[in-house]
Amino acid sequence: MELRDAIVGCLLGGAVGDAIGLPWEGLTRARIGAAVGAAPLQHALIGARGMISDDTEHACMTGQALLTAPDDSRAFARSLAWRLRGWLLGLPASIGWGTLRALVRLWLGWSPERSGVESAGNGPAMRAAILGVCVGDDPVRLATFVARSTRMTHSDPRALAGALAVARAAAAIVYDEAADDPAGLLAALAEAADDRELTAALTLAAEHLRRGDPAETFACALGQVTGVSGYIHHTVPVALYCWASAPRDVGAAVELAVRLGGDTDTVAAITGGLAGAASGPRTIPPRWLAGIHEAPRSVAWITRLGDRLARCFSQRPARSDEGPLPISWPALLLRNFKFTAIVLAHGFSRLLRPRAA
Repeated sequence: MELRDAIVGCLLGGAVGDAIGLPWEGLTRARIGAAVGAAPLQHALIGARGMISDDTEHACMTGQALLTAPDDSRAFARSLAWRLRGWLLGLPASIGWGTLRALVRLWLGWSPERSGVESAGNGPAMRAAILGVCVGDDPVRLATFVARSTRMTHSDPRALAGALAVARAAAAIVYDEAADDPAGLLAALAEAADDRELTAALTLAAEHLRRGDPAETFACALGQVTGVSGYIHHTVPVALYCWASAPRDVGAAVELAVRLGGDTDTVAAITGGLAGAASGPRTIPPRWLAGIHEAPRSVAWITRLGDRLARCFSQRPARSDEGPLPISWPALLLRNFKFTAIVLAHGFSRLLRPRAA
């Protein structure tokens, strides 16, 4: 598969996972099952349409920062930090507590190297897959970029370990054809992880996958019985397992992730990004892409961002002759006001839905 398909597939796969999972965020596995039944998942945020959240926004900002500095990790970090500062000024409706505190520190003058807070949330994993796809041909360079991306928001070593696992998975998918042996990849990630808890979780994942266990069985074995938490050592192993269960099928992998409940948008976004990197955009259900109701970060805009990244990283050394893709900041602010209103309305409507027995 061409690098262009891997990059575009990663970005769009993450976007549809985010949008499909967002309406069910915070709900238990049982409640999602009662609401959806056996029917295929569809967009459910605005009728039959959906929107992206911070998972996709962070992946796109990471891509833009890579276009600013494809071969300089320090310049990349500075660019990403300013994009995250600007993103906070746009009043995003969905932002993790750890990320919020770190971005406030950035605005107060902390450098990107020192702004991260002690948190093991899953925010850094949102930005990791696209890094693996773009710079994963060089493991040392990849580790440096992931470390800088992670530590500007999360200083907990567990956050870095989880983000590295996602980035290394994406790199292995694109550059080592790891989708042919997903259980082997899980085992290799376990061996490479510099974190005892993550190593144990990924080893357990490889064992369950070799037995052919469903994703729900693995999640329960990890202690995620009613839904998957936002703790990075829960999010990352479960997302990797959902991808490994359907490594070249974005639709099937995202369905598995969302039906597990909990932090559905982030787990499904990571899962969809990895599956998209493995197969390109062709396995993304067309109805999911058509149903994303977004501007200015539309499906077409994200595709153009992927095209620009592909032109940059198809060269060795990577060189961005075009720079970041233009985007309208006033339009983003207006979009965020609309998104906030829609999310609040959706939240109230969820209170009226019947609960599972």
